[in-house]
Amino acid sequence: MQLVVARIGRAHGIKGEVTVEVRTDEPELRLAPGAVLATDPAGTGPLTIASGRVHSGRLLLRFEGVGDRTAAEALRNTLLIAEIDPEELPEGEDEYYDHQLIDLDVVTEDGTEVGRITEISHLPTQDLFIVERPDGTEVMIPFVGEIVTGIDLEEQRAVIAPPPGLIDDRAEVASSRDDAEDGAEERSGDDADGAPGDES
Repeated sequence: MQLVVARIGRAHGIKGEVTVEVRTDEPELRLAPGAVLATDPAGTGPLTIASGRVHSGRLLLRFEGVGDRTAAEALRNTLLIAEIDPEELPEGEDEYYDHQLIDLDVVTEDGTEVGRITEISHLPTQDLFIVERPDGTEVMIPFVGEIVTGIDLEEQRAVIAPPPGLIDDRAEVASSRDDAEDGAEERSGDDADGAPGDES
């Protein structure tokens, strides 16, 4: 099974190094010197990592056969793809590969259906589940312990405890608020009508 582990960014310096956007929780394993990676587009690769280092918080890689800035810049936006065993699991507890999470059903803790995970978005601060709802719309759910309370690969589902507003239909929320306001106006009108009666 193939797993996208990084996307190549701009060239760095003049010796063939490139910045990379890491898309794996195990860069020390997947992006280590000597690793041979397939690419998308396929014609760019395969690429063998010659060296790697961290500079100003970003990972820089250099590939065998890429020795100058022009060659490095030609790799920009290329996806790096590792071949992994489908049965392989991440080393860390409560860690998952994207392919294990894609297509999981998402339900709330009380069993309410939310949708199905169609994509994992890896942001610098956190990962997001992109969930397709039954009506075809999408909702983004942060993959953090406070919200995603359980992953059951055998049952093929992810259980969430969403905070207010995360998955609620905004129109329904607005409608409920309007109903509450209308009720308050009706009640205040009743009180106004009742006030003279009390006085008489």
